[in-house]
Order: sequence, then C-alpha cells, then structure tokens
Amino acid sequence: MPKTVRFHQLGGPENLRFEDLPAREPQHGEVKLRVKAVGLNRAESLYFRGLYLEKPELPSRLGYEAEGIVMAVGPDVTRAWIGKRVSTIPGFSQNQYGVLAEEAIVPVSSLGEFPEKFSPVEGAAIWMQYTTAWGALLHVGKLTRADYVIISAASSSVGLAAIQIVKDTGATAIATTRSSIKRDELLALGADHVIATGEEDLVARVNQITFGQGARLIFDPIAGAFVSELARAASYHGIIIEYGALSLESTHFPFFYALRKGLTMRAYTLREITADPNALAAAKEYIYNRLSDGRFAPKIARTFPFAQAAEAYRYLESNAQVGKVVITVP
Repeated sequence: MPKTVRFHQLGGPENLRFEDLPAREPQHGEVKLRVKAVGLNRAESLYFRGLYLEKPELPSRLGYEAEGIVMAVGPDVTRAWIGKRVSTIPGFSQNQYGVLAEEAIVPVSSLGEFPEKFSPVEGAAIWMQYTTAWGALLHVGKLTRADYVIISAASSSVGLAAIQIVKDTGATAIATTRSSIKRDELLALGADHVIATGEEDLVARVNQITFGQGARLIFDPIAGAFVSELARAASYHGIIIEYGALSLESTHFPFFYALRKGLTMRAYTLREITADPNALAAAKEYIYNRLSDGRFAPKIARTFPFAQAAEAYRYLESNAQVGKVVITVP
C-alpha cells in the first residue's frame, strides 16, 4: 500500500503521520500519479494549523504541488496522458486530493506539462509560484514596463517568480525582506532594489527609488498592519494585491490613504486563474515558453527526503529559505 502523509488533529508539523492507505484507481476526470517530488507552500502550513481558506476534514491529506508520472487515467480521460511526466497546478481540495504521498489521485484539469530539461525537484517548483504571480501581475495588475512594483516577502518562491515576471516585462522590481541578510541573494536573483523593512524606512526608500511617485503595483502576502505602510508607498491610482495573510493580524482597509491616492486594494488567490479555463491556458503557455527558453528558472532553496516531511515544513516555517522547499519521494 502506498505511504501517504495525513494529520488527525490541527497544529504544527509534529502532527504529520505516515500511513499505509489502500491504493485506489482514478475515477471520472482523474489521473493517478507516481509521485517523485512535492513542492511545499505556505498554504499547506496554514491548512494543517486550521488557518487556511479551506478547513481540514480530519483525518486529512496534505499537499498541492506534485511532480510525477501518470500511471493510470479515469474512464473519460485520454490514455495519451499515461507515462507522461507532469506536475500539478494547485486549485483542488487538499481534503480530497492531497499529493504528499507515494501515489496521488488528482484532477486531470490540474495537470501541467513542463520542459523535459527540468528535474523532478524543479518540476515540483513551477506552477504555484509562476501561476500565482502571473495572475496577480499580468492578468489583474496589467503590468507594463513603465511600472515600479513592490514585491514583499520576496525571498519566497512566489516572490522570486514575481521578480522574474517583472524583469521579463521590463519593469522595476522592488523586493522587500525583513532583514538585510538576504539582500545580496535577492539582487543576484534579479531584484532591482531590496528594502529591509526591519532596518529601513520603506516609504522613504520607495519614494527615493521612484522619484517620489510611488509604486503602482504592490504584490503582498503579509497583510495586517503592513498594509498601511504599503498604501503610503503606493502611487496615485496604485493597486495593492493581497494574496496571503502571513502576519495573522487583522487587516484594515487604509481608507484615508486610499482616498488621497485613489487606491485599489484587492484580495486575490490562484483559484481565480485555475477556475477560468482561458486564463489558465494563457498562464500555462506564458510560463512554459519562458521555462523552455531559459528566461524563467525555479530557485530551489533546499530538498528533504520523504521521511523528513515534518522537518521540511518546520524549515519552511522558519523563513530561512530563499526559493522553494521540495520533498523528494523515493
């Protein structure tokens, strides 16, 4: 029986268990993967703590982003998928389709192909980060080469994908991080400017970089009190796109700054893209082409073996990484 990671109570990574569960065959609209690698995301950490958009039905599976080989397909799915290397695009329920396992059943609609040159570890580090950033910056934000873009928590995999998209467009990427420890690495990975928010005045630095006009696009997963600072750093008619709540604080609309500047503050999740077949197709084509020609490349922070799944999530939650944390499955 394939080993699967589940949890039976809410809390930290210490609750993750390896269980031998009966294999099942894919049903309508599904495929079965032999999993080779799993990319980790903050969404999963929030999920097993009971803080995510979806509440776990205990015991619950876990994991959004797997790379593997299609072993079998449901009765209504083309057999052309069988034997292909694919990775999954998050947007399904972890209660039903968690992929942190030796084998995983997933919706065929979640499959994404990627260039053969990428390893299983790299294949598991593509779709969450690039599709999330594409949807916010290009689909919602209408990014142009004239824009200044603030990317907060920029050392995350999504933050690094956003930097690559901003640079590919010709715009200016302003990365933020809490301390200057990651400054040099973020600059080496393409950021035009790095602001250590725990050591520098964010608003003053943004005004200096943008010659006083502020940033039109702000891509933020932190929320909470930080939003007021971001509003002060925004340009006239700027847009603040909130795609997370890492601060776990209440988030208030910065009304008076919004009045002065005509700001828009918008919540956003990847599911906006995965629920729209046209948008998803455009995102997949855009990302695949840039992975193929080398403009985009996922940054792997660290890999862990399957047996160390709890340690991998502890490392993810430490915020020590720059890039994607990936679990390899033997």
